[in-house]
Formats: sequence, structure tokens, C-alpha cells
Amino acid sequence: MLTNEEVGIGRRAVASSGPALHALVEGETATMKAWEDFLSGSRRENLPVRDVVIRSWARCQSFLVDARAGAAPVVGRDQIEALRRDNRDLLQAAATTLAEAADLLAGTRTVMLITDAGGVVLEAAGDRATLNAARDISLGCGGHWSESCAGTNGIGTALASKQPVMVQAAEHYCAGIKGWSCAGAPIHDPVDGSVVGLLDISGLKQGFSGQALALAVVAARQVEWNLARQTEAEHVRLLEACLEDSQKYAGEGLIALDARGRLLYASRKAAHLLKASLGSELPQLSRGTRLPIAGAGVGAGDAAGDGTTGRLPVPADWVRPLMLDGERRGTLLVIPGMASAKPSPGRRPAADESDQARSRFADIVGGSDSLRAVIGQGERLAPLPVPILIEGETGVGKELFARAIHGHSMVSGGPFVPFNCGAVSREMLGSELFGYVRGAFTGASAEGRAGRFELADGGTLCLDEIGELPLDLQPYLLRVLEEGVLYRIGDGTPRRVSVRLLAMTNRNLRQEVAAGRFRRDLYHRLAVTALRVPPLRERQGDVPRLIAHFNGQLAARHGRGPVRFTAEAFERLHRYDWPGNVRELRNLVERAVLLSTGGIVGIDDLPEELRDACGNAAADGWPLRSPPMPLGMSAAMSPGMQSPVVSPMSLTVTEQRTIEDVIAATGGNLSDAATVLGISRSTLYRKMSQHGIRRTTAGKTRDDRTGMGVVVGQA
Repeated sequence: MLTNEEVGIGRRAVASSGPALHALVEGETATMKAWEDFLSGSRRENLPVRDVVIRSWARCQSFLVDARAGAAPVVGRDQIEALRRDNRDLLQAAATTLAEAADLLAGTRTVMLITDAGGVVLEAAGDRATLNAARDISLGCGGHWSESCAGTNGIGTALASKQPVMVQAAEHYCAGIKGWSCAGAPIHDPVDGSVVGLLDISGLKQGFSGQALALAVVAARQVEWNLARQTEAEHVRLLEACLEDSQKYAGEGLIALDARGRLLYASRKAAHLLKASLGSELPQLSRGTRLPIAGAGVGAGDAAGDGTTGRLPVPADWVRPLMLDGERRGTLLVIPGMASAKPSPGRRPAADESDQARSRFADIVGGSDSLRAVIGQGERLAPLPVPILIEGETGVGKELFARAIHGHSMVSGGPFVPFNCGAVSREMLGSELFGYVRGAFTGASAEGRAGRFELADGGTLCLDEIGELPLDLQPYLLRVLEEGVLYRIGDGTPRRVSVRLLAMTNRNLRQEVAAGRFRRDLYHRLAVTALRVPPLRERQGDVPRLIAHFNGQLAARHGRGPVRFTAEAFERLHRYDWPGNVRELRNLVERAVLLSTGGIVGIDDLPEELRDACGNAAADGWPLRSPPMPLGMSAAMSPGMQSPVVSPMSLTVTEQRTIEDVIAATGGNLSDAATVLGISRSTLYRKMSQHGIRRTTAGKTRDDRTGMGVVVGQA
């Protein structure tokens, strides 16, 4: 039952939107004329449109939003799954409201949606026929409705203005969305008031009621109330867990953070010890403050999202997870007392290479079925406290999976220590893994040294090239895995460690076992669970995605603009076998960024081995189609381009299919697609319009047209 206060909030929201809302229904023609005048630049002042809409149109123009667009872009499946995980508290708080909406809105030709703070739709409910119709404009799960992506709309404009907004039909910025009306109300965090999401009510413009805004505001307040109750209950449980742990850390400072990096508790010693240890300017340690703490696991990413320019360099061994129901839901910082603030002799904190920016499966670039399958397997295995053997050819990205497994594991707050067993001599391998004491051998450090197992205590040890481990050391590794106890070289004192082991190899360890080069019992202990990372040649459609990703990343790193690949060069890259896998592709893109002339990469700019490998591709069974021209070059400029060994095909059709393939392969991201194709975004929009290409349908199977039926990487 809604309270009088909630009903009053909804009515005031309608009133604050102005009486012009009702006039807009009658004045849609005037609004369309105003929109046309705005786009043409013929008139910008005194337009018969609300100020909130005019300001939004101006922002959209500055974002270079395509006013002819017919739908919002859609994020990839992996990304939407990651966003749903990140916003599960919001979705839980909205679950009751959405369930009621499914019944309340049935037959009303309207739907209710919940988005994250960036405008990506996470959940939808309401009239079933309208939900189906909404798919045409990507108004469903995964649709990205920020103003910079979809122009003026109830979701993006409400988020941009941080207030409830109703956008009627012709007020939308993008032409293809003007058949809809929508009302959005931000959802605020109960602790700090920040916007954490949005509740939107949308429907076809015919019969859309002005009361939708009132309903959206009231429903958003219900979600906020549920969120406040959830947050309060969880904070109480986190504080209880913190107090239980506090008995273990007498004399040390304690700071407890929730899942978003907000302060729940700080002991009296915490501020003094933190400043003495770090020497940094500290924020005020008051309840609800977000602490910009690097390495704080759950809260680290959110903590940096409040406009803080830097993070406190907290050592990884200060960080402890706060667990609720077997799941990490907070962070406990244990700040050493002054007597123990310095690291123990021989301990090398630099061995910890944990990096929150590379510890999520969602950050692994690619949308092919083969890659998604192994990512799903990794997500299921990550929380389990068992070793994992990660197999795959050189360069496929095994360490990316290892880091993601660590980031999703129960020890994600601990260190991540990678070590390559093939990178040191056989004589040094034992001391690197297990450490040594003073005088253990000639040249040993006077203080002794901790090995990689000790440095990874409480976290993850990632051993690459595990097949290089000598036979005489393998029993020691097996003993540590079985008993959790090691002995430093030259020492008779047992040291207990708790380490999650991830082993990586590009060898076939089963064959190594059969050949007697690897112990069978160690193999079965390492391969309790196993992942095989597919080579790039098996990841259909991922090459364009990776090219676009590395192009932007490496150009920014080297202070250059992204390069543009001609359609011919892109075709060669697409059909190359990539024996060096993702690493080879990355190196090629970096070479192109550094050495290309004028930012354009043609066939002659590609490495010789790649040109030679692709030279006879058509004869070897590559689909018969003309090598595509650089897009933007007319057929009249390049006579004789038709290859004598392929079936005749017009350059117009070739161009259309190349554009469709690249848009599909980049998941509908037109900026990435333009970069891969070597053209500007405006040229891409023009070409899409010329060929009748829609972002939502590009790349679908073409069996009915050519009989080839090959799709380049559907997302």
C-alpha cells in the first residue's frame, strides 16, 4: 500500500514537469518542427519545447549522437551479466516492485524497466506485447540508454539531470524512437545519496499517460526503501563479523568497509596507524565515507568512482575479506601496530601483482561461443577451493583467466603471485618457490628469503609453464599442495601456508606423464579441475573485437591516434591463422600504431609472414568473394580490382557485407567498427544508411543470399 507521502511525491514530480507536458500531446507537430530547426541550426532560441529537452538536445549534439538512429546500442552478453552481478543489491530491492508491475501493467501497453547508474537496462516487466515491441528499439535487457548512446530519452535524460523526467514522443532526439514515450526516476543510494540506478516506465506514444511519471517516482521510492532496509541489515551483519575478527588483532588498527568501499567502522588506532604507515593525506574517517583504497577488493572499484583522483596505497597483506553466507560482502583492513609495520626480512611485497583492473571475466575481450563457454566454466570454478590447470597454446591469454579466477575467488583480497617455472635455472627454481634461510648455499642472502608460496599466503600462486618443473622438485610441490606445509631450503622448521594454486601449461601434460617426465600423482592433484583456453583460430568473430580493443589501448599508451585498417588489410587479418594467438595479434596492432604512415594500414604494411600465409587463401577454401576496397574509394578509382580466381561480385555488395560483418563482430559498437574499417564514424553512418544496414541486424546469417552462411562473430 502506498503512503500519502509517496503519493504526494509522485504528484509533485508531475507538477514540477510543468503544464507544458499536457500541451505536448496536442503540439507534437510543433515539437517535430522545433527538432528539425534545432538540427539544421536554422533556429535555436525560443523553441516551443521544454528547457529540460532543449538542454538534452544540446548535450546529444555535443556527443555526436546520430539523430537518425532507430535503436539504442546493446552491450554484450558477458557485460550485461557482469553488470547484473555488480547491481544485484539494486535488482533484489526492485524485485517486488517489478513483480507487481507485471500484473499492474498488463494490458496497459506500458512496461517498467530498471537500469544501472550508466543507463543500461538490467531488468524489464509489464505488458507482454509491449515488451516484444520494445525489442525493436533495444528497450530491454542490455539496451544502453544513456544520452551519449541513445539521445534524449526518459532514462538517459533523467540520469543526466539527476531528477525525474518525462520525455514524450517527438521530444526524443533520435528519429527512430519518437514513436515511444517514457518517464524515468533516479534511484538513490540510502547511505550517500548517489544515483545507483533508474526506474523507467515506457510505452508507445498512443495513449501514454502523463500519470506515468508519478508512478515511476513512487515506484523508485519503493525500491529505495527496500534498498535501505537491505543495506542496514547487511551493515549490521558486517559489523558483527568485524567485531568477531577484532579479537584476533589486538594492538592493530581496524577499518571495515562495505561492498562499495564505504566506511562502516574504524577503531581508535586506525587513523593514527594509517597515517603513520602511509604518510598520506587521509579522508575523514566518518561513517559512510568512501575510502579510495587500492587493493581493497570488493570496494576498490566503487571507491574510486566518487571523483577521487588518487588511491591510498594499502599493502595487499592488510586486506582481509568480510564474508557473509560464504560470499565476500565487505573488506577488513588490518593496519599493523608500529612494532610490526615494517615487512619481515626477506619478504618481497612487490611479488604481489594483483590488479583489480584485470581481475574480472567481464574484462576478457571476445564474444565467440568457444570463449564464452570457457569463461562460464571459469566463473563456476573460481569460488571453489581447488587447484585449476589452465591449458592452452602460447599466447592465448592463460594468465588473463588466472587473474579473473583469482578476482572471483574466496581469496581475491589476498595477493596474486605469478611465477614462470621456465624463466629461471633449475638450480634456482627450488629457492624461488620455497625460499631459503641464511647460509643455505653460496651466494644466499644474509637474511634469507621467502619463496613464492609464502609470498602468496592467503592468496593465489599462479605457476606458468608447470611442465618445466624438474622431476626431483615435483614431490616437494605435491607435499605443499597436500599438507599446506613447506620447508625453506636449509631449514628444518615447517611453515604453514594457505595458497590457491593455479597452474598453466602449453604442453600436453598427459603425454608428459606417459613419457615419464611428469609425476602422475602431481598431475592428478593439479588437474582436479581444468580449463582449456581456445586458440584464436577457434574464436570465430573475435579478431575484429580484439583489433578494436588493442587499437584504442595501444594508441593511448603511445600517445598516438588509433590506426585505420583498409578493408583489404582487415580481410587478410580476418582470415589469417594466428599461430601466435592473441599475443601475436596484439604485437601486430602495436607495430601498426608505431610504424604506420598517416595512420592508415594497408596490405603492404602487414608483416611479411602474414601476407605470405594469406596469399593462397582463396585456393585453400576461403569463401569466394572479392577483396574489399578501402571503404570510401569508388569503384571508378580502382579498375581491375576484381580477382580472376573469385566469383564475380559487385563492389557495392562486398562493401555492404564487410560493414555488416565488422559491426556484428564489434558487438554493434559503431566507434570500434569505424576504427576497424578505417573510416570515420560519419562515413560509417552514411554507408549504413546507403546500404540499409541496421546495427541490430548486421551480421545475421546470409544463407538466403549467398549460400555461405558464415557469420563473423555474433555477440
